[in-house]
Amino acid sequence: MTQAGHTGASPSLGAAIGEVRGKWGWFVALGVGLILLGVIALANLFLATVATIFYIGAMMLIGGIVEIVHAFQVKTWGRFFYWLLSGAFYALAGLIAFYNPLVASAALTLLLAVTLVVAGIFRIWVGFAARPESGWGWIVATGVLTLLVGIVVYAAWPGNSLVLLGAILAIDLIFQGVGFISFGTMLRTRR
Repeated sequence: MTQAGHTGASPSLGAAIGEVRGKWGWFVALGVGLILLGVIALANLFLATVATIFYIGAMMLIGGIVEIVHAFQVKTWGRFFYWLLSGAFYALAGLIAFYNPLVASAALTLLLAVTLVVAGIFRIWVGFAARPESGWGWIVATGVLTLLVGIVVYAAWPGNSLVLLGAILAIDLIFQGVGFISFGTMLRTRR
């Protein structure tokens, strides 16, 4: 038998929270750091957008290299060429992001707009298909909101591609920071 009468190797949730409770200050510090980074990103949305594109480009380049290496592990020629071409295109897209982050930013912003429009239409359809179940109206409402955001992003394209991805990064950093501060504060006050 382990703590709290549980059997097995995994600790209970209460025991896990107890272990991190003493580290509450680190969560608060991380939250403050993320908020500061978010504010810095908000202060220069263009630079934040370029940083986002470089990050995405690096991930694509690494992914492409891994796919190319994987291609040489495949035994059949058809699959070898599939993985090789897939990896080459992925790595090329990553290199383009580094070579011309403005073009990559415009492409990703357009992709975001199209994705939001399609997701909004799909949610509206799902909401109406769920009638007469309770809550179907909320699904339709979120679909309409998503569709409108997609239309707004597309209407401002390509001019918004210089700042939109940076703004999303900045807002995400700030929300993550608030979340970590809230979690750290909860750990401190909960006994």
